[in-house]
Amino acid sequence: MLSTFVRLLGGETRLLRRYVGLALAYGVLCGLTVATLIPLFTGLLQGDVHSALPWLGVLMAGVLASWIARRHVEQAGVRVGVAVLQSGRHRLGAHAARLPVGWFTPQNTARIGHVVTQGMMSVAQLPAHVFTPVICGVVMPLVMVGSLWALKPMLGIIALVALPLLAGVFALTSHVARRADAAFQKDFAQSSQRMVEFAQAQSVLRAFNGEGASIRFLEQAVAQQRQSGLRLIVLSALSTVLNAWAVQAVLAVLLMAAVGWLTSGELGAGEVVAVVVSLLLIVRFIEPLLEVAGYAEVLRSARGQLDDVQALFDALTLPQPDMPQIPRDASVDLQDLRFRYAPDEAEVLHGVNIHVPVGSMTALIGSSGSGKSTVMRLIARFFDADHGSVRLGGVDVRHMTDEALAAQISQIFQDSYLLGGSIADNIRMGKPGATDQEVLLAAQQAGVAEIIARLPEGLDTQVGEGGARLSGGERQRIAIARALIKDAPILLVDEATAALDAENQAAIGQTLERLRGRRTLIVIAHQLSTVAMADQIVMLEEGRVVEYGSPAQLLQQGGRYAQFLNQRKASKGWRIASVLKDGEPG
Repeated sequence: MLSTFVRLLGGETRLLRRYVGLALAYGVLCGLTVATLIPLFTGLLQGDVHSALPWLGVLMAGVLASWIARRHVEQAGVRVGVAVLQSGRHRLGAHAARLPVGWFTPQNTARIGHVVTQGMMSVAQLPAHVFTPVICGVVMPLVMVGSLWALKPMLGIIALVALPLLAGVFALTSHVARRADAAFQKDFAQSSQRMVEFAQAQSVLRAFNGEGASIRFLEQAVAQQRQSGLRLIVLSALSTVLNAWAVQAVLAVLLMAAVGWLTSGELGAGEVVAVVVSLLLIVRFIEPLLEVAGYAEVLRSARGQLDDVQALFDALTLPQPDMPQIPRDASVDLQDLRFRYAPDEAEVLHGVNIHVPVGSMTALIGSSGSGKSTVMRLIARFFDADHGSVRLGGVDVRHMTDEALAAQISQIFQDSYLLGGSIADNIRMGKPGATDQEVLLAAQQAGVAEIIARLPEGLDTQVGEGGARLSGGERQRIAIARALIKDAPILLVDEATAALDAENQAAIGQTLERLRGRRTLIVIAHQLSTVAMADQIVMLEEGRVVEYGSPAQLLQQGGRYAQFLNQRKASKGWRIASVLKDGEPG
């Protein structure tokens, strides 16, 4: 746990060291204060008030010092929590900014959002409200073991042996409950996803499931969450009970040892007093252990939060070159490219070799799952290839800094996302210093001019969070304008016109035509007009290049591309014919 705090605090680890030191000292002080009960009660029970009075003063001083120390410990814990909120989020954000773009799946994005908000708040509260009583509850019994040993070595041995046994019980119950908690969190995420899916897909669900069957998947997810939640509640309750029983068992053993000492034979007055004092210390020995047992579930939850933070820190960033290189031009070369998304998954690309000359337009075509988008992501270095290389202008992308790579590439994705702000703000993201005239020109090239013409505020129209105030096609056109204004020498286009109507598809096609010779274009497209204007076509199938050449060459070969072209032409020629009955109007 503390190692995660060290990573969150960074240069502020001195606050953590100070807090831990104060908490340990506070625990020792509390244990020594309790130990003063031995001479105090021994003197009182033996009737020696004069010898007991000084120890009473020491006890009172210890209580006062413990109260003051607790205040300082809590203040130090609060400082650690504040530092975690202030610097920890920045450190997590800085680390996330260095992660490859391919890491940001919907699941990982949701996880980092949870950690940065709710998770960090929970972690920040741990030092002052959880760690302090737990540290004290561990240190005090260790100090009191020596006191029990001084009274009766057997009691000290029992107490010393009990501590690691209790630690083992606490660890075992925590492990069992943590596994149940992990299962619950998984089912909770699944049910949440089903709820969102159910809300978003109402039109489809009602159209095809008019009798209410549409809620079946949601009910199944909620039932699974309820089942795992009940299991978590039961196991958590059992863990708490077992922890308390284990501590009570230690108490019973110590009491039996004290009673056995008392009944072992004729004892002198001094030994009887020692037995009575030992009973008092046994109770004081057990109390902090019960408090630790009570915090077991809180610690388990805290461990889960800290594990989530650690998992984010453990996510591997892409290595940066010690001696970065600058590409000589805007050519793209893929050499024997092999890639799989996870070590336990099948290989997606199998030795792909592609050369894209400067200023040319290359169309990637193929069926779904053939590897087109993976090729695009590797060019933009969303990931690093498992084997082979991606070279821009003769330089391996792994030998370029992220800034240099970003300057070379502009991207248009199939799924676009807009930030809260105006249309102009979102277009200007591609070139922060762009003039209004440049923004307007990019808007016209991407077909945004028609949008801003019918909006009262034009380019200053607010798009809403994620572009919620615009349609999918409108968001896509603004995203295209954002890519065009960047004016990078290499433009990657991944099914950019999929959400557009025929008119705007034609407008984007004309824009791509104008960019030929000025930029290196790599396009994933199924539109025949887009494919036909390409200088070269790469046909991918199951992660392999099966055909590679100009449209005319591939058509003459009569292979896969020719079949693809014939299928597309046939589908464009389909018509829905209506058969009219006699007497019906045509």
